[in-house]
Order: sequence, then structure tokens, then C-alpha cells
Amino acid sequence: MTLFAISYLAGVLTIVSPCILPILPFVFSRAGQPFVRSILPMLVGMAATFAAVATLAAVGGSWAVHANEIGRSAAIALLAVFGVTLISSRAATVLTRPIVALGGRLSGTAATDKPSVGGSLLLGAATGLLWAPCAGPVLGLVLTGAALQGANPQTSFLLVAYAAGAATSLALAVLAGGRVFAAMKRSLGLGHRIRQGVGAAVLAGVATITLGLDTGLLTRLSYASTAGIEQSLLDRVHDNSDAAQTNSAGPSMRLAANDVRQGYRSSLPIEGTFPSLDGAVKWLNSEPLTAEQLRGKVVLVDFWTYSCINCIRTVPYVRAWAEKYKDQGLVVIGVHTPEFAFEKKIDNVKRAIQNFGITYPVAVDNDFKIWRAFRNNYWPAHYFVDAEGRIRHHHFGEGDYEGSERVIQELLAEAAGGRRADGGFVTPDVQGAEAAPDFARVRSDETYIGYMRASNFNSPEQVGVDRAQDYTAGQLRLNEWSLTGNWTVGAEQAALNQSGGAIAYKFRARDLHLVLGPGRDGKPVRFQVTIDGKAPGVNRGTDIDAAGNGTVSETRLYQLVRQEGDVRERTFEIRFLDAGVEAYVFTFG
Repeated sequence: MTLFAISYLAGVLTIVSPCILPILPFVFSRAGQPFVRSILPMLVGMAATFAAVATLAAVGGSWAVHANEIGRSAAIALLAVFGVTLISSRAATVLTRPIVALGGRLSGTAATDKPSVGGSLLLGAATGLLWAPCAGPVLGLVLTGAALQGANPQTSFLLVAYAAGAATSLALAVLAGGRVFAAMKRSLGLGHRIRQGVGAAVLAGVATITLGLDTGLLTRLSYASTAGIEQSLLDRVHDNSDAAQTNSAGPSMRLAANDVRQGYRSSLPIEGTFPSLDGAVKWLNSEPLTAEQLRGKVVLVDFWTYSCINCIRTVPYVRAWAEKYKDQGLVVIGVHTPEFAFEKKIDNVKRAIQNFGITYPVAVDNDFKIWRAFRNNYWPAHYFVDAEGRIRHHHFGEGDYEGSERVIQELLAEAAGGRRADGGFVTPDVQGAEAAPDFARVRSDETYIGYMRASNFNSPEQVGVDRAQDYTAGQLRLNEWSLTGNWTVGAEQAALNQSGGAIAYKFRARDLHLVLGPGRDGKPVRFQVTIDGKAPGVNRGTDIDAAGNGTVSETRLYQLVRQEGDVRERTFEIRFLDAGVEAYVFTFG
């Protein structure tokens, strides 16, 4: 229920987001009309349609994207007619009678001049098809959960709660606006002119959405961003959830925590019990393990996926802990839960394990069964289990390695009856992409290339969904990217159909990485990297030479840039000398 409340509040906050601007004219067109028959049905239609479309888009694949494109086109046409009927009844009569009747019902200009509930619902549904809110942390969490776990009632309810929050703030704004409009009509006698102005604003909103400015320019101009507020709410909920889980343990569990072993008792709280490890499609480096088999051992469960840069940077520490503490009772289990389809291939995972030098057991969790058993939502995520089979600590993301190692030491001491483990901390030798990021100077964020999660694309052409299309370079600003050549953009990746194609990105960070694969035929793909139009030289990443030359031979993360000295805004380009490459996501460090 707390997450529903957070989703609702995040929706309320969208009123101050620039991404709401294109649909405001449609909403304010109902200002001054009866709330129950006009405003409320429109907002209900908008919320319901947005929740349904967002759920389908997250889980439905390319067919849902195609269906939504058709729906958006129909909604744009409908709202354009609506705008015309507001501006000029005489111009509306030029249209065919059914469209005029529909437009009249929507605008309240029918013979009865009473707003229609059905017409308001239709207007709201059309608005819901066009609304593309800026995805802050809350909406991003809900949509990611839908993509990972599939459509389910909880996802739909969370999206409805988000849309209902937006509808609430819009309703308050419309009610306030209606009073202002009514006062202007009475005092100035400008009712007809106000109606025409609203109609012009509706047409301007239609033009904004048609040109894609609602998901492009307005997203970049998020001067009233609510991301910080949303993230603080999520953090507070997470802290309270941890405390609730600790306090919900029965008296016997709390007593057991204080009496695990005589001689040393850790103050770490009990966060839950060790969930089942059933569900892995395969175990690597080990026979299948169970929670029951691991009783008496301290267990570190590491959720990761091999092309995730954050996971790659934590691997050296997990690997070092496994080696250092294996003789003292620590068992490390890697749970490889894939983000992309290529990460489900067992041979790819085996190769990655070999490349990273991982010798501890790895459960291949392609069906997300272990992920869901832990109720996990993050890559990487570490769960620390004591010798009695209870989760005593967790850590999400990179960093705090000394804190995590201290937890291992405490749980090992508790299991050993007070004999403290080595108090020092590991200092792994990290190189290439495994090196810690320079967060202080990173100004670029993870950017996906597949259309399901793509952002900041700036080629002049619109993305062609699942079809071959020629693209040309765009004029890039910071954190924008473009394609050149003939590409097929899929849900997860873009595939190059002809040699000579390129990807450009304007970024600011010390490191630039790109997840690449050689394509379905498996043939290596040669490429060349330039930075600001020149060979990278000393700014090269570990996967290219000083001249910028490299080869895509397997599907993984490639480090292409590591700047020496001052980190500044740069234009990166990678040009492929062979066809067939598949590009997935940019990451930075």
C-alpha cells in the first residue's frame, strides 16, 4: 500500500513537469463545464487509457508499440478536429457530418449544448494515448518491474495510482482555471475569444506531440524536475520497510538473534529468511545448491548480469571476498539474472564467467524465479545470510565495499562463536572496465538504443520500429546520440544492415562503454572509434588501440574511451567496417 501511495504522489507531482504541457490545453478545454458530466469523465478516460497503454508497452513487445502508434495517430486526428470546433463552428461545418457531430459532442456545441459524458470519456481516452510523462524514479521502477515480471494486477494498479495522482492535480487546476475563465467572461465579455484561444492552444498541443517535442525537447527542459523528491520518497520507504521487516520478526526470532552463539553476537538486524534457490535453469561451477544445504555457512548472494557496467565493477570485490573467506565458512553464490536476451545464452554466461575469473557457484536465473523469491529490483544486489539461514544485511549498487566486508566478518565471527575474522579489507587489482567510476565528473547517463527504452535520439528521421531504414547524423547536444547508415532498430538493440554505418554520442565522462554483439551469424565486425573527429590516442579504452581500431567478436560490454587528464565534453563516433553488428546500450564511468 505504501508503494501505491508513493505512485499516487509521484503522479500528483507531474503537474510541475514540462512533459505535462502538451496535454494541458485538452484538459483546460473543459474548464467551466460541469465537473461530474465533463471534467471527471475526461480525467477517468485519460488515467485508464494511460495505465492500459503503459502496461502493454512494457510487456507487449513490438506489436504493442505498433498498436500504440496507430492509436496515437487516431487520437491526434480526433483532437485536431476538436480544436477546430473550438475555434470556429463555421469551419467545422466543412467537415463531414459524423465528424462534426462527434466534434460537437466533444466541445459541447451540440443542439442541447450540454457536455456529453461519453464525449468527455472519448476525449480523455485520446489524451491518455498521447500523454508521455517524464519517467522519474517511481514510474521508471514500475515500468522496469512490468518489463521484468510481466503484466500483473500490481503493475496495473501502480500505473492507475500514478495516473490517478496526475488526474487529481489536473482536476484541481481545471477547477481553479474554470473560476478564472468564468470571471473573465463576466467582466470582459470575452467568452467566445477565450474559447478560440483554447482551441488554438489545443492545435498547438497537437502540433507539439506530432513533432515529438513532448518526448524530446520538453524532456530535456526539465527545469521543474521531480526526480529528487521521488527518489527521497523511495529511499524513505525502503528504510521503513527494512525496519518493519526487522520488527515483524516474532519474539522467538529476535531472541534467537541475540543467542546465536555464545561469545559474540552481531547487532545486525534480521531482515528475513533465506528464500529458495529453486528455479535456476542451470548451475555453473557447482551442482545445484539449496538453502537447507547451506545452513551453518555464511552466504553472500550476488545478483548480477554480465554486460551491466555496475556489476562488472563489483565483480573484483566479490571475487576477492570469495577467495579470502572461503576457508572461514563463507559461500558466495552469483545469481546471473539477464537484462538482455543475449544474456540468457548459457554459452555467453560461461564465457563471461571465464573472462571475469569467477570460480564460485553461479545460478543462471533466466526465468527470474530466484530474483522474485528475494523480491529483488536491482543489479547489482548483495544479500548477506547468516549461519542460521536469515538475511541480516543487503546492499544495492556499487560502493561501500568496506562496509560489506565488515558485515561478512561479523557474520563469520558470530558463526564461529566469537573468533573474529581477519579485520583487514581486500584491495583487488582492478583494470579496464572493472575500475571504479569517476562519479564526480560524470555528466552522462546510461542510454539504451532499442526503441523500448531509447531516449535522446537525435537523427532527423523518426525511429523505424523493427524495419530497415536509412538514418543520417544529427546536430548533437550533450547526451544526445544519432545513427548513420541503414539500421533496423528493435526493442532491445539496433542492428546494422550495411557496412559503413555509425553511431555518434556527445558525452561528458571519463569512460564510455557500449554493449555490442557480432550479430546472428557470429562473424566478427571491425570498427573504428574517433573522439572529436580524431583518433583516441591516450584516451583509448581497453578494447581498442591508439588509432581507434577494434573488433566485435562476442556480445559483451566494450570499453571504448578512457580519458586521460581533464574530463570534458566530447563527441564520440564508432564506425563499423562490416555489417551485422548489434548495439544495445551506452554506459559511462
